[in-house]
Amino acid sequence: MKKLSKNKIIMAILVLICVCSCKKHTEEETGMPFFNSPEFTPEWIAKDSDAFSKIHTIPSFSFTNQDGQTVTEKTVAGKIYVANFMFTSCGSICPRMTDNMKILQDRYVQDSQILLLSHTVSPEIDNVKQLKEYADLKGCISGKWHLLTGDKNEIYTLAKKQYFAGDSIGFYGKLNDFLHTENFILVDGKRRIRGVYNGTLPIEMDRIIEDIEVLKKEEY
Repeated sequence: MKKLSKNKIIMAILVLICVCSCKKHTEEETGMPFFNSPEFTPEWIAKDSDAFSKIHTIPSFSFTNQDGQTVTEKTVAGKIYVANFMFTSCGSICPRMTDNMKILQDRYVQDSQILLLSHTVSPEIDNVKQLKEYADLKGCISGKWHLLTGDKNEIYTLAKKQYFAGDSIGFYGKLNDFLHTENFILVDGKRRIRGVYNGTLPIEMDRIIEDIEVLKKEEY
């Protein structure tokens, strides 16, 4: 009888250790992951980890929006934003992406913490005037949703090498290869990539909204 009690105690201890271990593992993966490579492998990195200070961060940038205003990294400082890459004359995936980006705009129209950035991949065509006409057509709200144009090389470098917008093939391929991606990229207030979504699917907007709400509660 005593032996049985001892076995029960040992089993209870083992179960407790297992529960604590599982709980710790779950806590480490609570919240939003970080994405540090074009393969978009999610990584949960603790703040006390040496890797935390090395998390991939979108560098400084400077483009012009549909209102002729300069938009830089200071514009998005401390803001959560969703970025994508499109062009106004696109007749395939871009209209769907724009419609879905508007879903996010309508959801967060009163929330100054959330911004939207749509970069043109055809800046030689999409000048400020063209972007303004497109913005008016699509109902883009100035100050909330920035349609951006600028130097093509700078846009493509930022897209492929920093946002990983052209996926791993685009990252490792030629820089001037035409960029046509459906990715919506969720970026936190420190300009770190926290989520990647298919911007052509309305249901993915539900997932972005869920993730934005998680980020809003996160302490940077």
